[in-house]
Amino acid sequence: MDKKNKLGPGFDVPGKEIRYRDAFNNTLREELEYDKNVFIVGEDISGGFDKETKEPLDAWGGPFAATKGLVQDFGVNRIMDAPISEAGFVGAAIGAALTGLRPVVDLMYFDFTTIAFDQLLSNAAKSRYMFGGQTKVPLTLFARSGGGTGHAAQHSSAFYSILAHIPGLKVVVPSDAYSVKGLLSAAIRDDDPVFVVNDKKVINMTSFVPDENYQIELGKGRYLKRGEDITLVGMSYSSVVCLEASEKLEKLGISAEVVDLLSVSPLDHEIIIESVKKTNRIVIVDEDNPIASIASEVAAIVSDKAFDYLDAPVKRVTAPHTPVPYSKGLEDVYVPDSNDVVSTVKSILGN
Repeated sequence: MDKKNKLGPGFDVPGKEIRYRDAFNNTLREELEYDKNVFIVGEDISGGFDKETKEPLDAWGGPFAATKGLVQDFGVNRIMDAPISEAGFVGAAIGAALTGLRPVVDLMYFDFTTIAFDQLLSNAAKSRYMFGGQTKVPLTLFARSGGGTGHAAQHSSAFYSILAHIPGLKVVVPSDAYSVKGLLSAAIRDDDPVFVVNDKKVINMTSFVPDENYQIELGKGRYLKRGEDITLVGMSYSSVVCLEASEKLEKLGISAEVVDLLSVSPLDHEIIIESVKKTNRIVIVDEDNPIASIASEVAAIVSDKAFDYLDAPVKRVTAPHTPVPYSKGLEDVYVPDSNDVVSTVKSILGN
């Protein structure tokens, strides 16, 4: 339903409440229309073809419908099905980017990035540096991460910290339909390689999205909620968890501020430090495994740059250091939830 919605002070724009997956699909369409050099490649993204006419049939758009319907409007030269060889089609996309095109790569599940890791590490991320800034690699990649949806250990990883470790590769972690539209558009228009991490648990969630095209600056976080007593830092789905926890804490008389990182490389140090200086306490919520995670990085930043402002130890709420289990009961325990955050906050405040 079309309506107007306040996005913050000074904003009152026409838009609608839509699902994350629809905002993603709409943004791909807008960017394909905006720039003829944009094309999409991946497995099962365009669908089958009529045996007689050779025309594309209604595309399912992959298992998450990200590209559904696009091949009908933009054709097979811009919406390309690839063989099951992530290293092959990521390498081809890097080559296309180096020659002036703007490829968008669908890697399906986040775990599959490992198959193309050499292409990401050695070619996409290092080209501009190795050639003294003479090259550009305007490449966007996306995949689905996270547990809690019954996809088992090899389809549920959330190791965006590994990608964030690579100099030259930008990594963004949208948490709702509004942020994925702005970040995806910015990623496709950026001249460096950008990885867009889509948590499977947010894909069918809805939020308000303006009708107009807009970009969200890469490397900047945002406040989802203001508070006084403690800072909760989230990324992707864990930002949703932080918001849920803040509502439960409010009923206990605890005012929590929620920071949504939106990007893990570059990482917005300023918003983290600004919030901690006000609240003097912080809990970082991250679905990644704990060792060398983004939660650990944020904890290190706070300890280094805001130690004198802390009234309590920095705490992390993360997944355990195990693969994602397939058992529903175990998987529910594996993924950090709002109750985990609330109990951690209460322990810090002595409640």
